[in-house]
Amino acid sequence: MTMNTSRRNFLKSAAATGAVLMVGLRPNGALAASGSGTSAQLTPFVKISADGTVTAIVKHFEKGQGPATGLSTLIAEEIGLRMDQISYEFAPSNPEIYNNLFFGPFQGTGGSTAMANSFMQYRNAGAAAREMLLTAAAEAWGVDPGSLRIEEGVIIGAGQSASLGDFVAAASKLTPPETPRLKEPSEFRLIGNPAVRRLDSPIKVNGSAMFAMDLHLPNQMVVMIARPEQRGGLATGFDDTGAKDVKGFLQAAILPNKAGVAVYAENTWAAMQARDALSVEWDLSSAETRGSDEIKSEIMAALEAEPSYNVLQSDQSATRSALDDAAQVVEQTFYFPLLAHAPMEPLNCTIEATEDGRIVLHDGAQMPTGPHMALSQIFELPMEKIEVRTMLAGGSFGRRATPDADYQVEAALAFVMTDRSRPVKLVWSREDDLRSGYYRPAFGHKVRVGIDDAGGIVGWDHRIAGQSIMKDTPFEAMVVKDGVDHSSVEGASDTPYQIPGVFMGLTDTKKATSTLWWRAVGHTHTAYVMEVMMDMVAQAAGQDPVQYRLQYLQDGTDQARMASVLKLAAEKAGWGSAPEGRSQGVAVHKSFGSYVAEVVEVSGDPSDGIKIEKVTCAVDCGIAVNPDVIKAQMEGGIGYGIGHNMRDQITLSGGAVDQFNFPDYEPLRIGDIKEIDVHIVDSNEAPTGVGEPGTPPAAPALANAISAIGGPRLSALPMVEHGVNFA
Repeated sequence: MTMNTSRRNFLKSAAATGAVLMVGLRPNGALAASGSGTSAQLTPFVKISADGTVTAIVKHFEKGQGPATGLSTLIAEEIGLRMDQISYEFAPSNPEIYNNLFFGPFQGTGGSTAMANSFMQYRNAGAAAREMLLTAAAEAWGVDPGSLRIEEGVIIGAGQSASLGDFVAAASKLTPPETPRLKEPSEFRLIGNPAVRRLDSPIKVNGSAMFAMDLHLPNQMVVMIARPEQRGGLATGFDDTGAKDVKGFLQAAILPNKAGVAVYAENTWAAMQARDALSVEWDLSSAETRGSDEIKSEIMAALEAEPSYNVLQSDQSATRSALDDAAQVVEQTFYFPLLAHAPMEPLNCTIEATEDGRIVLHDGAQMPTGPHMALSQIFELPMEKIEVRTMLAGGSFGRRATPDADYQVEAALAFVMTDRSRPVKLVWSREDDLRSGYYRPAFGHKVRVGIDDAGGIVGWDHRIAGQSIMKDTPFEAMVVKDGVDHSSVEGASDTPYQIPGVFMGLTDTKKATSTLWWRAVGHTHTAYVMEVMMDMVAQAAGQDPVQYRLQYLQDGTDQARMASVLKLAAEKAGWGSAPEGRSQGVAVHKSFGSYVAEVVEVSGDPSDGIKIEKVTCAVDCGIAVNPDVIKAQMEGGIGYGIGHNMRDQITLSGGAVDQFNFPDYEPLRIGDIKEIDVHIVDSNEAPTGVGEPGTPPAAPALANAISAIGGPRLSALPMVEHGVNFA
């Protein structure tokens, strides 16, 4: 299976193999098809070679979340293939055709949008290819196309059968149908089939998968960057005397932007050793100097002051009056520390120059348009002279998609400073990423909820303060409205709960580090607050937490779907009937168009150690294209959300990050969660995201279970720092 492609190489391969049917879009958005002779006018989603080989051209980056399988499934379903009859390639960087429809003219993967974005595009491409092949066969056999069908890659009907490849040449000369017939759900054999397995599993198991870190070009150099400990520091000089004693060291140079010193060597180990031996002079006059306590104090102070923005444009005085008149007020203040992404594969990419004057970036490129544009500027070359070859990546959780293409720019600047005769591979260590990377921002919430004598909510005052992700980035115009960065309040400002008397205020605080979206972005803290507060209010009202939530999910499709997963999770978990010595906690949340409810069952006690016995999950993500992938993503999202909130935080001392690697930023361990049980709601709604929605409800469900078993009401994280031990 070919994992890398580019437009140039794709067209070369098409020409070399003779007749090829390609179906995709033209720049004007029209469905189009062509053979190899006219392929320059088309950028395809699917190509079929004369030997019958079918390849999906996957426009979304594969970092473990499954789009390579999902998008291939859509094409295979519509054409009429088995999954072992389709392979995939990553699409070249071309935002005109492969743009993310939710991001504008920008090619990228994120926000759990891959399937929601591409569901119809890939189905239409597959359906058009099917109809063109059937038309070509019908003309050759002199029969009605309606009498033919494709089953397991074979054209069948009218007493005849043939391979797809037999009609590729003829089909490539046909005009594609404007609106090809899409298969009805009753015809699906692959979509929704839990037996369909991931296409990339075998190559990952047998070791043949090529991740970006695996790439080793002939005669390449490895570069590592010496960076300042404090954000904002600039390199002013260095002494490489010690580095010259390291075998394999080549040279060192200050980056043009002075953000660090590039150390070049023959291999990664030599680059690491030489960098450690370097003595660098830093200008820290504009660098961050605050510690975590100061940052937290600033956020807490902002919660006590009048907010800068009225998020919902609601009546603050009416909410205040409702709270003043309430029979009881439930209030809590929350704090969420900085968190690192910590993917298993540290950041890396490789840059080379070709003999014909092009620059090639080999990268696990989550958002190829950003580095493509950045490299075009750095090398002063037109976009068509820059080629991005996307490779597999070992996780990301958002880290490989930064507004400033940080690590790709580092690699490009390091390459610019050479004579360009040797490829340059940039490598970050895990210590680099934990200490010099990008982080989920720190946030605080203060919530006061008024209830009446019957326990019903009469007012909800919600203050949020923290570090904006989107402001001062290219995404500000798209996400920030009336001063409110939606990623700071999402999940709270747009909750499906129908809560009366809500006021929500937001205050931005100064960034201490480089902030970035982290798996589920703002939902990671807003879901925690909403779901812990709903539990606290239900407790104050003397009512069951599940039934209490359902009272505020009465009217509307949004509410019905959220209530449905809540009921399903509660039913499957045996809510209210946990075995002796165990307690349960529940949380439900909507994010990225999907609805997820989770029940966490725990045993033990906070002093001797809490054991997570079981997590029961119910998810409604619309049409479940690949149930096996959905289940895996729910499991991964649950583990990610629970693991980070159990033990992890990024802290600063004098502006420098304290943590350095997994010993003090500990990932979830396989024994931390005994069992996860995932249930997928059967739905005909359009598919929505699954990469992130499992994460937001996980930690609050655990926190509510800990409280139910007699533990503290956890309003600050990580849990191990606030009175809870885990067995």
